[in-house]
Amino acid sequence: MRVKMILPALTEATSPLFRPIKYSLFPPLGLATLAGYLDPGDEVTITDEHVQKVDLSDEPDLVVIQVYITSARRSYELADLYRARGAHVCLGGLHVTSLPDEAARHADTIFLGPGEDTWPRFLADLRAGRPADRYASSERTLAALPPVRRDLIDRRRYLVPNSIVVSRGCPHVCDFCYKEAFFKGGKSFYTQTVDAALAEIDRLPGRHLYFLDDHLFGNARFAGALFDGMRGMGRLWQAASTVQAVLRPGLLEKAAEAGLRSLFVGFETVNAANLAEQRKWQNIDRDYGEVIARLRDHGVMVNGSFVFGMDQDEPSVFDRTVDWAVGQGIETATFHIMTPYPGTRLFERMAAADRLLHRDWDRYDTRSVVFRPARMTARQLEDGYRRAYRDFYRWGSILRGAATKPTLRGRARHAAYAGGWKKFEPAWDVIIRARRAGRALPVLESVLGGFGSQPAERAAGRP
Repeated sequence: MRVKMILPALTEATSPLFRPIKYSLFPPLGLATLAGYLDPGDEVTITDEHVQKVDLSDEPDLVVIQVYITSARRSYELADLYRARGAHVCLGGLHVTSLPDEAARHADTIFLGPGEDTWPRFLADLRAGRPADRYASSERTLAALPPVRRDLIDRRRYLVPNSIVVSRGCPHVCDFCYKEAFFKGGKSFYTQTVDAALAEIDRLPGRHLYFLDDHLFGNARFAGALFDGMRGMGRLWQAASTVQAVLRPGLLEKAAEAGLRSLFVGFETVNAANLAEQRKWQNIDRDYGEVIARLRDHGVMVNGSFVFGMDQDEPSVFDRTVDWAVGQGIETATFHIMTPYPGTRLFERMAAADRLLHRDWDRYDTRSVVFRPARMTARQLEDGYRRAYRDFYRWGSILRGAATKPTLRGRARHAAYAGGWKKFEPAWDVIIRARRAGRALPVLESVLGGFGSQPAERAAGRP
């Protein structure tokens, strides 16, 4: 069987002017995982439209497309094209699960939720000549997960080819989170066995890893055992977690000893009144400053995530957020405009209050305002979001943030990491177009290795 798997490009990633490195960070791990279930005799290819063009001259028997909200239009175009040629087209992913009836108009088979239980069942049905038109996940387990088909990925095209996922979902249920809808109908958070996760890590070459788990620290027992197993492997790695987990005694220490060097942390808002409204319980009454201090003490860089446009936000929120983040010495920040994704409680609330401006999914990209804000105009929200990015990544702000580090080496690494991420996008564009993003990995490893190998800096930073 000839199988073609496609990750269509997000609309916001298709600018002809330049290609931000964030769209060439990670290979399509979800599709490579599904490819592991195929038979050895199947001919399979994976195309990531963020880094390569889709070859439309082929005639596969089975086409599998992963759909995100801002790639829905492109996904449907490709699906319609291949269906017209007689291929059996499957659609799955976040957007399909959120709006199955919309997706079903463009597919022979759709998948709702994770695919570990439904995908093998579909393959058996397809080979028996009786595939269903819809499969909904209910049994959530990673017990029989086959090795990821990394041989189908061109590592040269990605800055972080060693991405890995050892869990699914998140134990929290924030109102604005897109993943909330994806895991309805079963467990919303589950992990591999520690031994299986360590075996997958051991298969990866080089030093650097990036855990794409929504919340790697979400199960403290699993995470602690995983970090214990990773100690001594010589890995440098990055991941995502919550302020609550960072403050948990003992867990961060184990992670740092195992090689954690950078953590994506969902601070979300500096306005505490927003937290209960969005059911962000894990952040309520937490000391954000202590979170950053603990991470710094253990040599871990911070990528802070912030969302603008919650109902308690006023026009002053942008400057206050940037001032706080720079003053705290956060190395990088990711800003978002709150976006009510279909299938979330936030979407339901906005739709019921008639606050949605439209349902043009191309613009549900966390960079555009798609609802009526409560305490500012849509223009103020969009302009403030852009200003926050501009102000945080000014050289003056980068240097001011770097100055919070107690040593010259620490300040230099802060400036190199923050500046390299945002100030050199034209250079990244050249590297990406030359299919050489992977060549920059040693530079990333060098910067990450500098953090966490400086006990004197940690001692100087905290009494």
